[in-house]
Amino acid sequence: MTTSSTPRPSARRDLVEAQILEHATRLFAERGFAATSLQDIAEAAGLTRPALYHYVRSKDDLLSRLVEELTEGPADELGRINADTSVPPLRRLRDMAFAVARNQTRNPERFRLLIRSEAELPAELADVYRRGRRRVLREFTEVIEQGVQAGQLRPTDARVAALGIIGMCNWVAWWHRPGHGDDAVAGQLADMAAASLAEAGDRQVTGTGPQRALALLRQDLDYLERELDR
Repeated sequence: MTTSSTPRPSARRDLVEAQILEHATRLFAERGFAATSLQDIAEAAGLTRPALYHYVRSKDDLLSRLVEELTEGPADELGRINADTSVPPLRRLRDMAFAVARNQTRNPERFRLLIRSEAELPAELADVYRRGRRRVLREFTEVIEQGVQAGQLRPTDARVAALGIIGMCNWVAWWHRPGHGDDAVAGQLADMAAASLAEAGDRQVTGTGPQRALALLRQDLDYLERELDR
């Protein structure tokens, strides 16, 4: 049986579409969405305008793909990670933070463009964008709440903690250069996210919910009394 180095038609199409989206993202960032034409994108991708129409219908089509890729894709990935309840909540939290940070280290320009274009998104795309952001926040909030209930994470406002972690992981898009230790940077941020909420080993207590919070409070009071005695 012989093999060929020629890409399959579907694989080639995926490759060309990815290159078109990459060039379009760069041009949108440099010139703005309104000032970038399909002809500009075709020339940057090394295609004729008629050939470009074989892959995309319009600039709005490219923007739609960009929004879906950066919002629905990450939300789906976080949902898959969080759905595996055989993995402890603290580990899931770490894996979810890693996934968000890794996406930002690999596609920072696309994320920055989306943030800058947020106010200009058509109503339908704006809904997709907001829905994806809400899903991401919900997944993080849920895993933090589960971690608190399991005694792996310290009692905290889960929504505030989730927003803090998401913000930290997203901010990497503004300072990281792709290809310079992407996974290492994402891993360090994920470790920091988990460590910021992990319950200290000497504060492990039994019980859940209010009972656990009371037990932790008693630990704090005992510590305060010892310090006052000293």
